[in-house]
Amino acid sequence: VLIPEEDRNTLCVSSQAGCAMGCRFCVTGSMGFQRNLTCAEIVNQVCAVRDWMLEHEEHCPKQELTNIVFMGMGEPLANMNNLLASLSLLTEQRGLDFATRRITVSTCGLVPQMLELGKQSSVNLAVSLHAADNATRSRLMPINDRWPIEELLIACKEYPGKKRQRIMFEYTLFAGINDSDEDAHRLAGLLRDIPCKINLLSVNKGEGDEFISPSNERILIFQEILRQENYTVFIRQSRGADISAACGQLAGKARQVNKMPPFNFGQASQ
Repeated sequence: VLIPEEDRNTLCVSSQAGCAMGCRFCVTGSMGFQRNLTCAEIVNQVCAVRDWMLEHEEHCPKQELTNIVFMGMGEPLANMNNLLASLSLLTEQRGLDFATRRITVSTCGLVPQMLELGKQSSVNLAVSLHAADNATRSRLMPINDRWPIEELLIACKEYPGKKRQRIMFEYTLFAGINDSDEDAHRLAGLLRDIPCKINLLSVNKGEGDEFISPSNERILIFQEILRQENYTVFIRQSRGADISAACGQLAGKARQVNKMPPFNFGQASQ
C-alpha cells in the first residue's frame, strides 16, 4: 500500500500471506495464515511500487519512495529469516540503498524475535500495544497470553537500539474498551522508563466488527493526557479505508466482494 504525502512517500509492505496472530479487531487476521513470503516477494513489493511511481508521477508529489514500513499483511517477526534477508537487500548500498532510519518493522509482541531483530538490524521498531492492562490486551490480542505486557515491556527496555533511537508504540483506540482517562494514565505509567513515541489510531471498520472508534474529542483528550506526561504523541490519520487497505483491513473486503481465490504471491517473484 503506497501512502503518498507532500513531503514523503511511504510504502506499507507485507511479510506473510494472511496472519496467524488472530487479533480480534483485524480483518486480515480473520483470514488465517497461508504462508510466509519469500525475501524476493518482500523486496519485489518495493521494486514494483518504485516502477509504478515512475509511470504515474502525477500521483506522487515527491518523486521518490522515502519510507518503508512493515505494517502490511502478516507478523514480520514470525518470518524472521526472510525479514532479515529483505532488510539486508533494502539497506545494502549495492541494493536499494535505503537508510535504516527510513525503515520501520512493526510487531504485535514476539518477545524473543524482537531482541533478535535489535541485534541483527538497526531499523526502527514499532510495537502494537493497544491496551495498558493484560485483561484488555488479551481480549484484543491473543499473543498477550503468551507474552504478557510485563514481559513485552522488559524486552522493550532491553531492546538493543541505537543511541537516541525510540520505540514507536501503536495504540488503537476502541470506544468504551481502552480509551478512558484511566487508560491514558495507566499507559503513561507503563512506558515511563522506555525511550518512545506513541501513535494513536482510531479503529478501522471491518465486516461485522464489534469495535467502534471513539469520538475525535475523546481521542484528543487521550492525547493531551499523554502529552501532559511528557510523551511525544501523534494521532495517525487513517489512509486507504476507501479500498479496504487501512490498518487491519488489508485484503479483507476485496476478497469477499470479488470472491477472490486463495492468495498466491508466487507470480510476483517470477
